[in-house]
Amino acid sequence: MKYRGRLAPTPTGLLHLGHALTFQTAHRRAREAGGGLFLRIEDLDPRRCKPEFTRAAIEDLRWLGLDWEGAPVFQSQRQALYLDAWRQLKTAGLIYPCSRSRKDISLLAPHEEEPLFPLEWRGDASSGQSCETPSGVNWRFRVPDGGTVFFDDLNFGSIEKTAQRDFGDFLVWNRDDVPAYELAVVVDDIAMGITEVVRGADLLTSTARQILLYRAFGAQPPAWFHCPLVRDAEGRRLAKRTGAMDLRALRATGRSPRDIFEMAQNGQPRKVPSV
Repeated sequence: MKYRGRLAPTPTGLLHLGHALTFQTAHRRAREAGGGLFLRIEDLDPRRCKPEFTRAAIEDLRWLGLDWEGAPVFQSQRQALYLDAWRQLKTAGLIYPCSRSRKDISLLAPHEEEPLFPLEWRGDASSGQSCETPSGVNWRFRVPDGGTVFFDDLNFGSIEKTAQRDFGDFLVWNRDDVPAYELAVVVDDIAMGITEVVRGADLLTSTARQILLYRAFGAQPPAWFHCPLVRDAEGRRLAKRTGAMDLRALRATGRSPRDIFEMAQNGQPRKVPSV
């Protein structure tokens, strides 16, 4: 099968050094494999995703010297695909409606970055079967209790994540009628024929969740390559919300694309981070 990769920025802020490292790696691996690379704008959240960030991301990627095939794919234009996937999961009894919010869950373990969804809040297999649309309520995927997901990462090696230890029942649809990240990326990667996903190591647990969705859809998962996280001078993972080391600010200081890639490479952690 011919290699097919993707660049998948989320336009909720400006790209930073971590994105530069990940997208350069995806571009390099596609070229080395003689395959195709595609651009997907993950603009699902209408409240946080802004057109100006989409324009900036495309401009920054081109400035870095990264290219792709065809026109960008916009997730905001693919709602019908996600709805069909939701129906498949609902019919199979793999998801259930949930009235609990992220705040409800975080109150149970306020010091944990991603607390587990409590089993006692789980809906039964028949709940939600009469719903014709997913809107107005959260929908969660029922994970196999104690089941371990194994996968080989092409950068970090063998990875395992266990349900109810590393992750619990996870969102596939939000109450504001927006499909969740886990569902949308799996549906799109299947539809686009993506053979390898290159992304940051902070998404290793997401990979385990997504493998469960691939199994639910009867689809073959892609290969996985997770890049080390780029951190700031204090050792914190770069994030859009902090505005740390965004490419626009670095460009304004006269840095070149080569400078950007060298900065991204410096000080990378060499072990799998705790995620």
